[in-house]
Amino acid sequence: MSWLRADDPALGSTADLADAIAVVEAFDPVDEVQRAAREQILDLCRQHDESLHRTCYSGHLTGSALVVDAAAERTLLMFHRKLQMWLQPGGHVDGDANLAAAALREATEETGIEGLEVWSEAVDIDVHRVAPPKEPAHFHLDVRYVVRAPEGAKEQGNDESEALRWVPLADLGGLDLDDATRRLADYGGTIARRYR
Repeated sequence: MSWLRADDPALGSTADLADAIAVVEAFDPVDEVQRAAREQILDLCRQHDESLHRTCYSGHLTGSALVVDAAAERTLLMFHRKLQMWLQPGGHVDGDANLAAAALREATEETGIEGLEVWSEAVDIDVHRVAPPKEPAHFHLDVRYVVRAPEGAKEQGNDESEALRWVPLADLGGLDLDDATRRLADYGGTIARRYR
């Protein structure tokens, strides 16, 4: 286990769904929510060869990132333009079965921060139903990582967010966060502090 930069060979792109399935199989759930999500993700991926692609409306893989500062004291959350809620950066893997690379790519695109590093192991998994405009409702099979920002990082959002905000990990109570985001902050924050 280690921190990886975008140019690390371990983050090379792969289109082999078996690589993504192996990551989920290796994930060791610490609670019943994660255990159920792990089984649901494995079932859907095994039933749908196209689950790396957003056009798989039974459910498709996504990668999310708990972005933490260099001291592992704060996380960078985005106010999502379409969903109108505070969330961690993340998005579709778009055919890339390297889930850590997808989470790092999404974090970089959505925060504008260069030089991010991703923890090599997933820290949380989640399945949630989304109903975007002009698409059928479907499941996001979300595999989640911790991403560390360099010292002095300056964020710059893209068109997917209305705002970005650094929030102390110890004080997330002031934001209206869903349970899955709070769980990611709890588990991911523990890893970030342990391995800073």
